[in-house]
Amino acid sequence: MVKKILITGASGLVGTELKKHLITKGYKVNTLSRKKTNDPNNYVWDIFKGQIDYNCLTDVDSVVHLAGEPVADKKWTAEQKKLIIDSRVKSTELLYKAIKASGNHNIKSFISASAVGYYGDCGDEILTEESPNGFGFLAKCCKLWENAVDQGKKLSLRIVKLRTGIVISKRGGALPQLALPVKLFVGSAIGSGKQWVPWLHHEDMVEMYIDAIENPKIEGNYNACAPFPVTNSALTKAIAKQLHRPFWPIKVPKRVVELLLEERVEAVLMSNNCSAQKLLDAGFKFKFTRIEDALKDIYK
Repeated sequence: MVKKILITGASGLVGTELKKHLITKGYKVNTLSRKKTNDPNNYVWDIFKGQIDYNCLTDVDSVVHLAGEPVADKKWTAEQKKLIIDSRVKSTELLYKAIKASGNHNIKSFISASAVGYYGDCGDEILTEESPNGFGFLAKCCKLWENAVDQGKKLSLRIVKLRTGIVISKRGGALPQLALPVKLFVGSAIGSGKQWVPWLHHEDMVEMYIDAIENPKIEGNYNACAPFPVTNSALTKAIAKQLHRPFWPIKVPKRVVELLLEERVEAVLMSNNCSAQKLLDAGFKFKFTRIEDALKDIYK
């Protein structure tokens, strides 16, 4: 029997590619979105009204939960912070409510996005999945998010949480924003430039989700990042080299970034030196382990 997967956030960077790869591998895929489309396998939900089409769960084996308000796109007002958290927590709660209401469901696994922001700003400390929850808005958001996801254990679901770093892709995410000043010949490190940036190629991110679906031994928290993190300075320098642009030794002062981004500076200057050892031990094979190779592939 062909397995069926439900994806939330399927119109995002990772969700779009994941859906395409799953269908190519022979899976059937349902999606949840805020608006009805021409796709008969797309179903509608309204997180804030608590409404969901229960038909989205029919014959589904695994749920991949990627939905969530973008973190750094808008100013962090009190309302925006609440929206960022609620879009993750309330959506998770609504999915579990639907699973409970569906009665004899076939769902075995619930695989959710999370983020390395869980650890907060940790300087050079090597972060494993056992490292404690940190401080700041992003750490609080991730903690509430993961707590909501863990409620699925009460439904006897296999729970997987992928704490994602920066997904490297030309089609979206952080790379186009990081590359813009480089393209404009003003590429330089931000702040001290020493903050660690956990990254991974978008193809590896998609394969991680597929691995989490297919491998029943994968369970719990995983740092979803390449084995070799880089500093902000090294990342910017690598982008500049790939785009044949200069990298200037003059750093963008922290104060300037704070004036531009206000509280969101936390998302830019946070240092997360994340270990990928747990994923490697689980048998995951990275296609791209070095940032230079990842950028070369993306800009080829």
